[in-house]
Amino acid sequence: MSSRGSSGESVEKIAEQYLSKPWVKYYDEGVPETIEIPEIPLYSFLMDSAKKFPDRDATIFILTERAITKLKYARIYDLARRFASFLKDEGIGKGDVIALFLPNSPQFIIAYYGALFAGATVTPMNILYRPEEIARQLRDSGATLLVSINLKDFADRAMLGVEESGTVEKIVWTGFEDFLGGLAGFLYKLRMRKEIMKIAEDRKNLKLSTLLRKYEPLQEKSFADINPREDIAVIMYTGGTTGVPKGAELTHYNLVSNVYQIDAWYKRGTKGKDVFVGALPWFHIYGQTTVMNAAIFRAATILVFPRFNVDLVMWAIERFKANLFHGVPLMYQMIINSPNVKRYDLRSLEACISGAAPLPEAVATKFEEITGARLREGYGLTETSPVTHVNPIFGKAKKLSIGLPLPNTIAAVADPEKPVLLPAGVSGELVISGPQVMKGYHNMPEENEAVFFECCGRRWLRTGDIAYMDEEGYFYIVDRKKDIIKYKGYSVYPREIEEVLYKHPCVLEAAVIGKPHPEYFEIPKAFIVVRPECKSRIATPSGREQLAKEIIEFARKKLAPYKVPKEVEFREELPKSAVGKILRRLLREEELKKLGGSTRGP
Repeated sequence: MSSRGSSGESVEKIAEQYLSKPWVKYYDEGVPETIEIPEIPLYSFLMDSAKKFPDRDATIFILTERAITKLKYARIYDLARRFASFLKDEGIGKGDVIALFLPNSPQFIIAYYGALFAGATVTPMNILYRPEEIARQLRDSGATLLVSINLKDFADRAMLGVEESGTVEKIVWTGFEDFLGGLAGFLYKLRMRKEIMKIAEDRKNLKLSTLLRKYEPLQEKSFADINPREDIAVIMYTGGTTGVPKGAELTHYNLVSNVYQIDAWYKRGTKGKDVFVGALPWFHIYGQTTVMNAAIFRAATILVFPRFNVDLVMWAIERFKANLFHGVPLMYQMIINSPNVKRYDLRSLEACISGAAPLPEAVATKFEEITGARLREGYGLTETSPVTHVNPIFGKAKKLSIGLPLPNTIAAVADPEKPVLLPAGVSGELVISGPQVMKGYHNMPEENEAVFFECCGRRWLRTGDIAYMDEEGYFYIVDRKKDIIKYKGYSVYPREIEEVLYKHPCVLEAAVIGKPHPEYFEIPKAFIVVRPECKSRIATPSGREQLAKEIIEFARKKLAPYKVPKEVEFREELPKSAVGKILRRLLREEELKKLGGSTRGP
């Protein structure tokens, strides 16, 4: 006899609504329901592309219109293997972790793939991180070596983080000047002479440029023997289910799978022809997978930008005929709002994907008018390597929808509190099953128990997002189960901000929410109850304004810029549950009412 779900339908019938993959019929022609994913090391991408397309430009590093460096696949492969030789000489291999504190650059690829050749695990860090955040990730991951950019602001934070962590034994320093030759390199060093930190090489501080000259390329027979399904390629940090940063362990197989899935979706065909816009940061899994790794898999050329400069990106798209662009809504919005957009020919763009935050319909429409490209919204998580859903590139793209599950991916909607699936059309927690789903959180068995469950013969990952599936298999995000704030495409975790605010001498209680914003989707807003001894400071409007500025500045010294509250509101008390838990949900509802907003869903 069949068991029954909460809706009265049998569990088997409910599961079949998802397991039958109703979305497949809306795939673009030629996109398969399933694909064969080889069990290979992630480093095979660079090895294969370098052998088949040695003279193809792998990277075009663009600092300015005149400061440009091109590196071919054969050269990148050679340099990555030299770095691998250094790591092997240091005794770093399987089971060891190296951290990257680098903006997009050829050095990122060299260090990343060099580590994989040696068998090590990579943990990239957000270059906006403050010392406390750097130290926390270094400690938690157990990284023993750090590769860092040598620009003074970044270097100062890196050294403080290393000192606080107590785990890092060596730092490898590199700078943009390492790959800028001739007049461009000379002028860059001259202009940046006060910003480039001078490195005195010793046993702990090494220069990447020196190492790449000193070591011979690691021979392929000495590459690490990888078990793709078990060995961790990268540990990417995310807020997970509670807002406390934790490391998502992504195996070689996870990352290889997601690249193959994306490639099947795009139907790109012949390799060695595409030109990717490399503006998304590679320290984030979105840019790392969909740009860096996907481009290397395709032997594509990557236009590498250390930071997003809208005019420079538009110039490069025209100059190098870029055809694939992955970005966040703000990037596309900046392009269509640029007063210079008509100066550039962007019609080489073919397919563009937007992720990390909801894509406004008006932005998509205008961008497509300007470029002639197809701009589609997708969805993913750090824990899923990251892509799980995308709207069809050529077929039906539904407004407000995150699209259809990728090949080899099953998405469903589950009860947020129970390990049971809910019928199509009913809102619940979005859950994912597929080869791109992480192995688990690093050293956090309790979190893994909370985020995974077994049902209907499959292992499901809880995403923390509330969603529903329509009758055609398109999925829609309704709300977030947790309180993650989406600001400029970044995920901001309220608890992390609140912990900093509580350290301020005037803060008695604090709650942080995402306030809706027309340009950035949401901004962090803090609600604060002050200590009795500080109440006189908020007795007047000018006093409140001054204390709010002080608190924001206090947070700015301890948090990355995108995490800093943009607004502070003082309250006599904060809404709480019967057991004394602060209810952020009620604060969000108050803000929505002020703005006349509402949530959406069936």
